[in-house]
Amino acid sequence: MTTLLINKKKYTIDVDPEMPLLWAIRDTIGLTGTKFGCGIGACGACKVLVDNVAAYSCLTPVSTVVGKNITTIEGTTENLQLLQKSWEEFNVPQCGYCQPGQLITATSLLNSNKNPSDNDIDDAMSGNICRCGTYQRIKSAIKHTVELKKQR
Repeated sequence: MTTLLINKKKYTIDVDPEMPLLWAIRDTIGLTGTKFGCGIGACGACKVLVDNVAAYSCLTPVSTVVGKNITTIEGTTENLQLLQKSWEEFNVPQCGYCQPGQLITATSLLNSNKNPSDNDIDDAMSGNICRCGTYQRIKSAIKHTVELKKQR
C-alpha cells in the first residue's frame, strides 16, 4: 500500500511502485484533469506539481513521490487560481486538452520567479505543446497574472 498526498488529501492506494504517477492519479484515484498526451514527457499534458515544481507525471514513478506534496489541476494554490482567472480573461483555451499542463507549468514558473521575462516564460513553457496554437494568449495571461500579483 502506498499513501500519496494529492491536493492536500491523503490517498492510500495499492499499485506497483513503478506505476507512472499519471495512471495512479487518473485510473486509481479518479482525478481526470491531468491528461495523457504522449507518454514520453514531450507534450506537457500530464504535468502536475510535486513540491511546487512541475513534473511529467507520465514519467514519474509513484515510488518517487511518496511523502511529497502533489498538486493537480483540481488543486488550489494562489498562483494557480490567479492564472485560471487570467486564462478566462484572455480566452486562452480552444480545445482545452493541453490547458491543465499549461496551467500547472505556468504555476510552477510563478512559484519560482515572481517577475519572469518573455524569455523566462518561453523557456518555462517550451515543454508544453498546444495544438491549437494559443501560445501568445498563454504568454499574455501569464504576464497579466504577474501584474495582478504586483497590485496585491
